[in-house]
Amino acid sequence: MKHLWYLLIPALIQYAVNPLYPQEQKKDKAIYKEAKNEFFDSIQTAIADFNKKEKKPKMRLAVDLTGMKIPKSVNEFKKGWYNDPVSQGNSGMCWCYSATSFYESEIFRLHQRKVKLSELYTVYWEYVEKAKRFVRERGNSVFGQGSQSAAVARIWKQYGIVPTEAYTGLKPGQKFHAHDAMFEEMQSYLNGLKASNAWNEEAAVATIKSILNYYIGEPPSTIMVDGKSMTPKEYLENYVSLSFDDYVEYMSFMKYNYDEKAEYEVPDNWWHGREYLNVRLDDFMRIIKNAVRKGFTVCIGGDVSEPGYDAHNEVAIIPSFDIPSAYIDESARQFRFDNGSSGDDHGIHLVGYLEKDGKDWYLIKDSGSGSRNGPNKGFYFYHEDFVKLKMLTFMVHKDAAADVYKIKKDMKDKK
Repeated sequence: MKHLWYLLIPALIQYAVNPLYPQEQKKDKAIYKEAKNEFFDSIQTAIADFNKKEKKPKMRLAVDLTGMKIPKSVNEFKKGWYNDPVSQGNSGMCWCYSATSFYESEIFRLHQRKVKLSELYTVYWEYVEKAKRFVRERGNSVFGQGSQSAAVARIWKQYGIVPTEAYTGLKPGQKFHAHDAMFEEMQSYLNGLKASNAWNEEAAVATIKSILNYYIGEPPSTIMVDGKSMTPKEYLENYVSLSFDDYVEYMSFMKYNYDEKAEYEVPDNWWHGREYLNVRLDDFMRIIKNAVRKGFTVCIGGDVSEPGYDAHNEVAIIPSFDIPSAYIDESARQFRFDNGSSGDDHGIHLVGYLEKDGKDWYLIKDSGSGSRNGPNKGFYFYHEDFVKLKMLTFMVHKDAAADVYKIKKDMKDKK
């Protein structure tokens, strides 16, 4: 046996490492970590770069502004009161943003109250009303993202209005509105009703509301203001306090009788409203000029797709290669509307003016993305020729036009 002791050495070592009564074994901890394969990512990038087609910059015809004396700052303008510009994001809500901004300025002008109202509350109920008409007209009614400034008062009268803090239409963490998916879902649903001839208005409205509720939230039925609970209609009556009959929508077209109301024949006037007072172009411009000089602001809309429309320089002009200033008249305006080169593109808020070299420049508050590419975020500077040729309608308090019609009456009396 004394010669075999060395055979016991491995057993003794094993016993030392794993004793007969071992302590509890240490457990490894599992974690989640980002799956990475940097080299494979570099392969994918290299493949994408190799297959990528060269993207040429999008070009557009534009006026050369070199040497032109154009406004540079909002501070050059005489202004009415307005809330700071806000973005409409990726949506077709310019009609509501411009009209809401206009009414906010009117509340301050008349009552010296600064309020910020919810654009999305109006948009929500406008979609509901569009859906109702679509069903009632068996699909023969426009259902789009756009509308008209005249729609805002119509919706408020029916549903009231709330301040922005009560209803933003944004989800937590969402910075900008994005309505394409919401609109496509509603449009697809309504087109399905048309295809199946399933015209149940109650069911259709309920479905449209459910889509809206998902994307922009359900609007409140009551709100708290100064510690008091009130309905949107009570807020409209007590805090907005505007007489909507005092506001006039103007247009200027040769095809309608002057100084009579008629329908503004564009798709966004989907309810075929006939509240537009058609006036001669000279009166159209006189009312605007008179309004801004008396401290009124103006809700205005028209075409913004011209070579003289420059987002980075924040100006809108009519270049001579389009039409010389002296030739801008009713015929030129009607010609462009009839051939489609002047369209109902965009709603904006005219909040000030600058008289320069015998012509007016107008300060335009704009909710669109183009107005945020220059140094004066949320603003454009429109030359009066651009307004005269390309802006198709505007809304203003009736008192802004009183002097214009008085002058016309005096002129008639003298004849």
